[in-house]
Amino acid sequence: MRATLPVFLSLNAGYVDTAGFLALQGLFTAHVTGNFVTLGASLVLGTSGALTKLLALPIFCAVVIAARLLDTALSNRQRPAFEVLVALEVLLLFTGCALAIRFGPFHDLDSWQAVLSGMVLVGAMAIQNAFHRVHLASVPPSTIMTGTTTQVMIDLADRIHAPNRTESQAGARLVQMSTNILFFAMGCAAAALLYSRFGIKCFVVPPIVGILQLIALKAGQGHALEPSRRTGS
Repeated sequence: MRATLPVFLSLNAGYVDTAGFLALQGLFTAHVTGNFVTLGASLVLGTSGALTKLLALPIFCAVVIAARLLDTALSNRQRPAFEVLVALEVLLLFTGCALAIRFGPFHDLDSWQAVLSGMVLVGAMAIQNAFHRVHLASVPPSTIMTGTTTQVMIDLADRIHAPNRTESQAGARLVQMSTNILFFAMGCAAAALLYSRFGIKCFVVPPIVGILQLIALKAGQGHALEPSRRTGS
């Protein structure tokens, strides 16, 4: 099923990750394990940013745990947990934008201003990862494209080998995953282009996309994706 919310999530993930990487000297905000690579490079090359990249993973993990606990508490009280988590992500994106514009550009990534700005953006993407995993379990991830790309290639190979036996479900999955990859790539390209033109001010875009996420969710398109609660993952 084509839905607007996953498209916005993939677009924003690609944008925030690329903008963060450019503005914060190699910090990955969406798939934070990549920071181990850039951390090693920072230590070897003697560049700044080691502290920020070292903090990214524990901050990400802490926010995911907090988001899950909040989701459980709200759900147990019959409150709109999904909407609250998306709203919190949008709030963090606004905060990250304000901090980046106020304190950027960042020449020293180990400064408290850079660390704070980076961790706020990491927190926003951690919340997105959390609610995507819990409430959009049937939809491909919006922040990590390696597994999605692998599955797309497998589906393409199956179509080449046995095109007449391809299941309709696999065909729909191929379209959905390809769409996610496309919009993630579009987000990356847009962030690179706007950063080259406007510098740190490019961070005004993610909160706007975040508002569109909320609108899509309020319109009921997010609920059409069979939200589910994963208790064992």
